[in-house]
Amino acid sequence: MPNKKTKVPFRGTPEQEQELRAMIAELKDQGGALMPILQKAQGIYGYLPIEVQKIVSEELRIPLEEVYGVSTFYSQFSLNPKGENKISVCLGTACYVKGSGNVYERIQKELGIKGGECTEDMKFSLDACRCVGACGLAPVMMINEEVYGRLTPDEVPKILAKYSA
Repeated sequence: MPNKKTKVPFRGTPEQEQELRAMIAELKDQGGALMPILQKAQGIYGYLPIEVQKIVSEELRIPLEEVYGVSTFYSQFSLNPKGENKISVCLGTACYVKGSGNVYERIQKELGIKGGECTEDMKFSLDACRCVGACGLAPVMMINEEVYGRLTPDEVPKILAKYSA
């Protein structure tokens, strides 16, 4: 597969921004509003890019650093968009010992992205996880809901090709 840019440009629409600002106006006077606002913002955009965090910061009149801190602290939030095909490679002990680190590296090479990133065409995103509960199949990766076990790095291109069509 050809190398793709790793930085997906922000593609927010005026309608999304209007929805975000209306939602913030509705919730901002409630105590502890930041978490529900970030959850709803991620629901609108699918992730929390810096452009969205700045709007939240301005509208709530809180420092951008605080918004960023919450956005990066909680694993439910993502600062990067997710692809149509979400790849998750288990780097838990059993999988790692059996070579999942090499599988993870091969996926990064094939897609031209790093962990936590999305391909420019929004086809794939890649993340690592700690355990999918399939240790007997180690090393394991998931693409969306499909589990691939007993992987070798050489199998990666063929598996990815199934999702590229």
